[in-house]
Amino acid sequence: MSCTAESHHRAPGLGAHLENIVAHDLVASRDTHVNPPPILHWRTPTGEEVDFVIEAGGRLLPIEVKAADRVRPADARHLHSFRAEYPDRSLPGVLLYTGEETYWLTDDVLAVPWWRVV
Repeated sequence: MSCTAESHHRAPGLGAHLENIVAHDLVASRDTHVNPPPILHWRTPTGEEVDFVIEAGGRLLPIEVKAADRVRPADARHLHSFRAEYPDRSLPGVLLYTGEETYWLTDDVLAVPWWRVV
């Protein structure tokens, strides 16, 4: 059995593994601060969720993690829901993914390769 980049992207559990890598890095980074910002999770009763929300200075940074090498505007729907719930406090959302390019996926969601921030 061989492991290629293509097969790795479709590996079972990759999404959870990638979320754990990001969580570990967020906690490590947070712990270097004198007043560490909380790292939260957001979930609605209807099942919408954002993987991480960092609260700092009264502002909220929503971060979603996707184990996909291509993302579409529909992948940002939970980030949009979060921003609608907290319009005065939310910063633009960040969608971390396994692709190569950093770009504005929508007007208020930045798609960023996960490895650029961890």
